[in-house]
Amino acid sequence: MRWFLVLLTFLFLALQADLWLSDDGFRKTRDLQKAVEQARTENEALAVRNSALEAEVQNLKTGLDAAEERARSDLGLIGPRETFYQVVPTD
Repeated sequence: MRWFLVLLTFLFLALQADLWLSDDGFRKTRDLQKAVEQARTENEALAVRNSALEAEVQNLKTGLDAAEERARSDLGLIGPRETFYQVVPTD
C-alpha cells in the first residue's frame, strides 16, 4: 500500500509539473486570456468608431446640410450664387 501511495504521489506531481511548466499548460492559458482581453478592448474601440460612422451615415442620408458641407470640404463644391476666389501667395 505504501508503494502505491508513493506512486500516486509521484504521478500527481508529474502531472502538476506538466500542467504548470509545459507550453500547453498554465502559461498558454494565461497568454490566451491576455489575448482575449486585448481583443475585447480593441473591439470596444472599434464599436465606438462604428457607431460614430453610423451616425455620420444617417446624417448624410437624411440631412442635406451635412451632404453639402461634405461636398464643400472634400470635393470643392461651389454654389450657384457663389463666387470662388483663389488667393495665390507671392514670394
